[in-house]
Amino acid sequence: MRQKRHWQKLAVCLALIALTCVSARGADDATDGFVPLFNGQDLSGWVPINVAPSTFSVRDGIIVSTGIPTGLMRTQRQYENFIIELEWRHMKPGGNAGLFVWGDGLPACGTPFARGMEVQILDNGFNAQGKNEWYTTHGDVFPVMGSKMTPTGRISSTGQRSFPLEERSKSSPEWNHYRLEASDGVLRLSVNGKEVTVGKDASPRKGFLCLESEGSECHFRNIRIRELPSTNPSPDEIADPAEGFVPLYTGVDLSNWRADAGHEGHWQPSDWKLSYDGKSEAADKNLWSEKEFGDFVLVCDWRWTRKPEPKPLPVVLPSGDQAVDEAGQPKTEVVPDAGDSGVYLRGNSKSQVNMWCWPVGSGEVYGYRTDSSQPAEVRAGVTPKKNADKPIGQWNRFIITMKGDRLTVNLNGETVIENAQLPGVPSRGPIALQHHGDPIEFANIFVKEL
Repeated sequence: MRQKRHWQKLAVCLALIALTCVSARGADDATDGFVPLFNGQDLSGWVPINVAPSTFSVRDGIIVSTGIPTGLMRTQRQYENFIIELEWRHMKPGGNAGLFVWGDGLPACGTPFARGMEVQILDNGFNAQGKNEWYTTHGDVFPVMGSKMTPTGRISSTGQRSFPLEERSKSSPEWNHYRLEASDGVLRLSVNGKEVTVGKDASPRKGFLCLESEGSECHFRNIRIRELPSTNPSPDEIADPAEGFVPLYTGVDLSNWRADAGHEGHWQPSDWKLSYDGKSEAADKNLWSEKEFGDFVLVCDWRWTRKPEPKPLPVVLPSGDQAVDEAGQPKTEVVPDAGDSGVYLRGNSKSQVNMWCWPVGSGEVYGYRTDSSQPAEVRAGVTPKKNADKPIGQWNRFIITMKGDRLTVNLNGETVIENAQLPGVPSRGPIALQHHGDPIEFANIFVKEL
């Protein structure tokens, strides 16, 4: 009986010890400050920037990226100072992806990437011939799309990238662990348990965290974050939130657009770009949005793809009238010409924001400018204040704002049309990318309803 009581006491002691250990471990987990950024079940807390709904999904507690199209999914809110931990693996040798830090809410003009810092996620087989001056297998830290960072340690020959001091990544399909400390503009990356890369003086230093899709399947899991005290960034050190914008182009198909018979093979999804060859066979060759819009802000990138040719094109005066020479003949100027297109607003071809190569520049509203029945102030208002177009072949960005019957057009950071009145413009209607028989590429098409 005494021996039985001894074993009973021993069992109670062991149970108390086990309970104490579990409680202590639970307390540590609760007080280490980390919270999950991924709940293991769905993509709550994440927002696609410029990718299809199918690009990122959840399977067996893992975020799965198809890699198609090239683009980003961001956190729902911005972060400043923090430690983030995550695991990643590529499912194909040579796979490419990334973790973007302190990123903007929209991609930069003519690119699928947001301004910010990128922490490279590459598989060892990315460069089968060995490392080159630009890429290592993993762990590069570098600024992208106009952001700034001072690289340290092992630096690329371009002077732009911090390379890891030691190669520590495991090849596909093994898992790798990243721990990134980001504080006061300094980034410190540890790969599989050891710090290997440091960058400093980053700007912006507050913004979104993004997972990158870039061409092949990549998996992410166990994403968690611990926020650190603020170091009070100035307004110009905070990324652009670009809140409220939703993509109209998915990068994989013509979802959100009326894919009329005859468009196929002409209005062609091409990864993050939407290519048009100018040869649609549809009855209405313009590409119309499925949804109608009232007041909105539209972002749209575009560029000419045809080789330019010299062509005499009309000279337009600030009044909206065409200039004439001493003999009273319409004045022209020989300029490189690569095409003509535009954006129809509210289902109406008259309220078209032009894309073309005329000397007056893109952004004008041809249907109102050339309507002699319109008041002089209306015709002058829809005439660009300046030519803000990039050279042919480079990307341009329109930011078009419609409020009531008033239009403002920003082209490449310049306001070329400001609060111009469009009398009689419909109150609602779809948006269209115009067919004018010329090849053109579009990208980064976003709309925010007001």
